[in-house]
Amino acid sequence: MPGGARQAGRSVTSRVLAVLGAFDAEHPRLTLTEIARRSGMALSTVHRLVGELEAWQALTRAPDGRFHVGLRLWELGQLAPGPLQQVARPWLQELFGSTGENVHLAVRDGFEVLYVDKVHGRRAVPIVSRVGGRLPMHPTGVGKALLAFEPDRVVASYLSRPLERPTPHTITEPGRLARELRQVRERGYAVTHEEMTLGSCSAAAPVLVDGRPVAAVGIVVSSRRAREMQRLVEPILVVAGHISDAYRTALAAPQPPQ
Repeated sequence: MPGGARQAGRSVTSRVLAVLGAFDAEHPRLTLTEIARRSGMALSTVHRLVGELEAWQALTRAPDGRFHVGLRLWELGQLAPGPLQQVARPWLQELFGSTGENVHLAVRDGFEVLYVDKVHGRRAVPIVSRVGGRLPMHPTGVGKALLAFEPDRVVASYLSRPLERPTPHTITEPGRLARELRQVRERGYAVTHEEMTLGSCSAAAPVLVDGRPVAAVGIVVSSRRAREMQRLVEPILVVAGHISDAYRTALAAPQPPQ
């Protein structure tokens, strides 16, 4: 349960974090009752904490009575992105400009991919990824691109767990997935065909720094255009290389005095 189960003697900080932790990409708007259920706290406690968070603009009440993350948290969140998003953004925009397709940047967080940036247009195929959203690694192009370049122990640990099957085309057999990850590592990019969402396919390449995958760049297109995927691989690889160089330079640059 998000926010943790009911516990006696929880600190005020843990209770506030439990309230905020009730919100996620699948639950961006919640009623007080839903917050109480997902945070594992009494409704009266949640009512008091939400009132304080609303006064501080950490949460905002919508006209329908549900709450969502407020401007103050959004403002604080803008301080979080490091040099990766900053240096990658121009290259993502260039990739979108040259292809007209959905482009996104993702990092690995545990056994999931976390989408940290996205550039898309109204004519591009709708996709399930969203900035701040998470998806499993094995059905996604960016996830495969990241996982293939992780140490063997990480791959083995991932393959040892039950693998979700979002569509009938998702590869969930550990041996078959392991073979595909080796192929991804050999050729330097990953492709998927309706493994995360029916009707779409993707290609992705890792952003490598000293051989370590710090992120992955991906493009998603309609399955009707699957034959065009190969022509998109080279632009993706080029952009991933540019982001890698820019990120390495940013890390090596002297930090301004605090």
